[in-house]
Amino acid sequence: MEEFKVQTAKHPVPNSSPMRPHSEHSKEHAAKRLSSASNGTSDGGAGSKTPVEITALEESFRRFAIHGDTRATGKEINGKNWSKLCKDCGVIDGKNITLTDVDIVFSKVKNKAGRTITYSQFKEALAELARKRFKDKSSEDAAQELHKLIEGKSPVISGVTVKPRAKRAVASPTVSRLTDTTKFTGSHKERFDETGRGKGKAGRVEVVDTSGYVPGYKHAGSYEKKVQKPPQKPM
Repeated sequence: MEEFKVQTAKHPVPNSSPMRPHSEHSKEHAAKRLSSASNGTSDGGAGSKTPVEITALEESFRRFAIHGDTRATGKEINGKNWSKLCKDCGVIDGKNITLTDVDIVFSKVKNKAGRTITYSQFKEALAELARKRFKDKSSEDAAQELHKLIEGKSPVISGVTVKPRAKRAVASPTVSRLTDTTKFTGSHKERFDETGRGKGKAGRVEVVDTSGYVPGYKHAGSYEKKVQKPPQKPM
């Protein structure tokens, strides 16, 4: 027994460390996707190269590059995320730069058979747009102004932004025509009075008039007033 205890102490039971939650692994994997591209290492060979600090512009480029694509490495960005970057960062102003301009520049800088652009091609595209956006500035100043719009930005997720208050609903001509009681005919017309208010049961069921007057007679009820005797004065 003593020999068995000594051997157990020398050789501890493997896999004795507590298991980590799945959420922590997911966070680490997402961080490695960006960090591995920045220091030139992979998941299996961390530290094989000297880490290189990236600029705020390149950091934003990588955030948009991996948006919506779990397999993306952040080194290249596709046309869809390129357009989203220009929209979310305010590069498209609708006057000097439109969505069409953004698509044209992307096609111009990318490789002939490629569907993505690298960071260097990304900067070339920004230089093209900067000259169109800031026409009254030099190429360098225009590029710096455009970079400021993008630096530190992240993709805007749909549904997170606060929506403006809904405007008052305006009825369409078709709905107005179908709900106008003055244009109803037949039995439907009898269910509403002149003001458009529903008559209730009287509008759905035929009520027999037992007053003795012809329907529609204007002076209905006047006969009772005429024949009614005035009250007698007490003696």
